[in-house]
Amino acid sequence: MKDDKIFRDLTPLDEIARESQVITIETDKRRYGKWVTIVSGFDPHSEDIKELAKTLKKKTATGGTVKGEKIELQGDQRDRVKRVLEDMGFKVEISE
Repeated sequence: MKDDKIFRDLTPLDEIARESQVITIETDKRRYGKWVTIVSGFDPHSEDIKELAKTLKKKTATGGTVKGEKIELQGDQRDRVKRVLEDMGFKVEISE
C-alpha cells in the first residue's frame, strides 16, 4: 500500500540514506521455544523506527515491539521482513 507514511515519495537524499544503511535480520529462540525476529541497523536520525515497526507488524500480520534501535517481531518472519524492507529501499542481510 503506497499510502503508508513509510512508502511516501523519497527525496534523493532519503534514498541515499536508506541505501547506505545495511539492515540485519536475525532470529532468536526465547522462552518456551518461541521464535523472535530481530531487525536492526536503522539510523535513528533518519528513520522513525516506531513507524517502521508499525508497518512491519501490519505487513507481516504479527505482533512486535521496539527495543532501543531494534525491532522485534513474533515468530520467524525473515523472508517477509526482507521483502518489505527491500521494497522500501533498504539493503537487507539475513544473519543465520
